[in-house]
Amino acid sequence: MNILAINCGSSSIKYQFVQMKEKKEKVLAKGLIERIGKKSSFQIHFINGRTVQKKGEVKDHRKGLRKILELLTNKDNGVIKDISEISAVGHRVVHGGEKFVNSILIDDKVVEAIHIYTSLAPLHNPPNLTGIEISLSLLPNVPQVAVFDTAYHQTIPPRAFLYALPYEYYEKYKIRRYGFHGTSHRYVAQKAAEFLNLPIDDLRIITCHLGNGCSITAVNKGNSIDTTMGFTPLEGLVMGTRCGDIDPGVILFLMEKEKIGPKQMNNILNRQSGIMGISGVSNDIRDVKKEAQKGNEKAKIALEIFTYRIKKYIGAYSAVLGGIDVLVFTGGIGENATDIRGMICEGLEFLGIQLDKRKNNKNTQNEIRIISKKDSSVKVLVVPTDEEKIIAQETWRIVQKLATRK
Repeated sequence: MNILAINCGSSSIKYQFVQMKEKKEKVLAKGLIERIGKKSSFQIHFINGRTVQKKGEVKDHRKGLRKILELLTNKDNGVIKDISEISAVGHRVVHGGEKFVNSILIDDKVVEAIHIYTSLAPLHNPPNLTGIEISLSLLPNVPQVAVFDTAYHQTIPPRAFLYALPYEYYEKYKIRRYGFHGTSHRYVAQKAAEFLNLPIDDLRIITCHLGNGCSITAVNKGNSIDTTMGFTPLEGLVMGTRCGDIDPGVILFLMEKEKIGPKQMNNILNRQSGIMGISGVSNDIRDVKKEAQKGNEKAKIALEIFTYRIKKYIGAYSAVLGGIDVLVFTGGIGENATDIRGMICEGLEFLGIQLDKRKNNKNTQNEIRIISKKDSSVKVLVVPTDEEKIIAQETWRIVQKLATRK
């Protein structure tokens, strides 16, 4: 069974084309498109040990997805002759609310429900839906599966997912902490346990998914028990363009002083804040670091605020877990920014976190590795995330069930 796993992020698309068999899988091709919407967009496509790179503006996710399908069927760089060879498509969907606690076969009702949750994940559900809608139009007879970020966090207890608002708002509108990046947190926690050759049921793990969107999850015995993102992906850490934690009074104050409505305020909080808003440079931390090295003070403070918030949550979740055994870094920043990892871990020695500078600075691509000292009581790992693999596995599981029923 050939499965196309699509992961549409707020400014990127990752994909894998996977040949799935019982307890066995083979990635035939994979790749990504980054910086969507900018002139500096680029595409990387991996096939048979070769790398195909293309530069040029990709204006939106729709054009990006079409480029991916063109590459998969390309005579020189593709893996199939025609899109009819795609058996199923799996889609990452960020927000599924309380309605979707597991992956599900997509139909009109599912699409409608995902549309409803768009207001809660305005940067993510729209590109997720774009991927779904394009796939449904191009492959109308192919099963499509939605894999929800929120599903993994359904194990969070009420004391952590309820807000201190009148309880009637939870009953009426289901206002609560949902959590996101669940597919990534689930994958890297399990991979860390496997790499250490330890049962995940015995481990207290803190997973840090750091990219354009950022979140941290406290994982106890393999289950999510708390996470930084909340009702929407806006809460928690400072991110590329999102503010993270903020006093709600600030929002009311600005709406009154600036005479702006909810839509404008939503745009400020989701698209004009975070690293971009503080630095005034970019939402890409690589650009901000370059400016900081040139002496840009706003860029410097943006990096300090970014790492400080992460450090604070690691401390908080160590308390929630009653200690920490494993700290995991993943995501574009978590996997590649050695200096950012160093800034985060500095000062956390009292928790048993002792970073090995030499190991940390050796930035091996796509490889699980320990970056803590041998005598560190907490194992610090870099675990490359592979959300697309989970999406492919879940899609295969759902489609297999469908075939069995028939």
